[in-house]
Amino acid sequence: VLEVAESIGSRLAKAAVAGVLDDEVVEVGRPLDHSGYFRILTAKDPEALHVLRHSAAHLLAMAVLDLYPGTDLGFGPATEDGFYYDFLTPEPIQEEDLPKIEARMLEIAKEKRPYQRVAYDRAGAKERLASIGYQLKIPHVDEIPEDVITFYDSSPFTDMCEGPHLPDTGWLRHIKLLGVSGAYWRGDASGVGMQRVRGTAYFSKDEVDAHMLRLEEARKRDHRKIGREMDLFSLHEEGPGFPFWHPKGSIVWNEIEGLIREQLKKRGYGEVRTPMLLSDELWKRSGHYEHFRDDMYFLDLDERSYAVKPMNCPGACLIYGSRPHSYRELPMRLGEFGYVHRNEMSGVLHGLVRVRAFTQDDAHVYCTEDQLEAECRDMIDMTREIYEAVGFGIPAARLATRPESAMGDEATWARAEKALGDALDKEGFEGKWTLAPGEGAFYGPKIEFHITDALGRSWQCGTVQIDFSMPRRFGLEYV
Repeated sequence: VLEVAESIGSRLAKAAVAGVLDDEVVEVGRPLDHSGYFRILTAKDPEALHVLRHSAAHLLAMAVLDLYPGTDLGFGPATEDGFYYDFLTPEPIQEEDLPKIEARMLEIAKEKRPYQRVAYDRAGAKERLASIGYQLKIPHVDEIPEDVITFYDSSPFTDMCEGPHLPDTGWLRHIKLLGVSGAYWRGDASGVGMQRVRGTAYFSKDEVDAHMLRLEEARKRDHRKIGREMDLFSLHEEGPGFPFWHPKGSIVWNEIEGLIREQLKKRGYGEVRTPMLLSDELWKRSGHYEHFRDDMYFLDLDERSYAVKPMNCPGACLIYGSRPHSYRELPMRLGEFGYVHRNEMSGVLHGLVRVRAFTQDDAHVYCTEDQLEAECRDMIDMTREIYEAVGFGIPAARLATRPESAMGDEATWARAEKALGDALDKEGFEGKWTLAPGEGAFYGPKIEFHITDALGRSWQCGTVQIDFSMPRRFGLEYV
């Protein structure tokens, strides 16, 4: 990659962070073994920031291993706004230790240690991990599908990693460690307890300063702090992930619910309520048991297994299937404020943003394929109208398409995806929505609406989904 950059110009070679060959990001020292679409990444490219932060995670591991000999490593990826690394250290890392670790990172950065890619077979990778003392990662080698296992060396540090990385640590002059928290090896709460050190990295000091300012503004606007100060809701150890709503919070809740209820009435929806507890036979029929059972709560009642509902769809199907229907009744629009529960791991719970119980303002519309586009358009219009009413403006839209675990045939999926795309185009999103390949639900494609908060952060909220599988599984018909 570097030779190609040098052939174009010395300034480009000096600025080269990495290269891209046929959509694969590769480091500057990587041999190019085939022809294809190629470009050089510099600090101006968004992909380059991911390479910088991934390399910063390795730099963090180098510093921790220097300061805490005998540490075993978990994983250390780049994230949307920084990086982290999980460690199993001989002694706990405290918040007050972060400046010391950060200082050591900057010392290593000045050494300009190279990131050098080295390849092993499966046996060689295990042998190398064992010789270094990285015990946690040895079983992970057998889960890697590729036959070639790569390590990145920055003498004397090494780590098993896919890469890519920066040319050397000298690029990492603008870093900031942000915090330390508990974590579990591979996210398993019953597994090895570890510590996660988080940080961020940019190509310039100004960008780091701007990031720290955003974090400070975010702390001022933390909904947990506001909820406590305004006496809206509370969170308790007696029910982790299950929020308690106070009288003032219930006023806010009821106003929002009232706004949505007005929209449902205006658009011809009938409101329904379905039970919170339903037999696991139902969830096996719907496909949720196969795909989501690890995220569900189960209990036995009268020698029969039940599940607390994680979503409302199967209950709505039972309502529709409770009597015969004529084509004259279609589309049948059902709306529900359904209370659902999901077995989230404790490490990911966060205020009201990631919880174990929440209410979905859910709709299920049963219609013919000819009516599909019109119904999708009406849902898009309703979503936009509600978001604008509460001050979010027009949301951004993504179309999530068929995943590998999809139910149903490709032709059916193609018709559903086209209907959603056409509906977006006709509702004013033409040329504005983006594609999310392979990110649809297992039962059908979906439109995702993303709203932006006061700090410019994007949050995925409402969706419009098409489900061709559920009606077949439940034998839903019309005459």
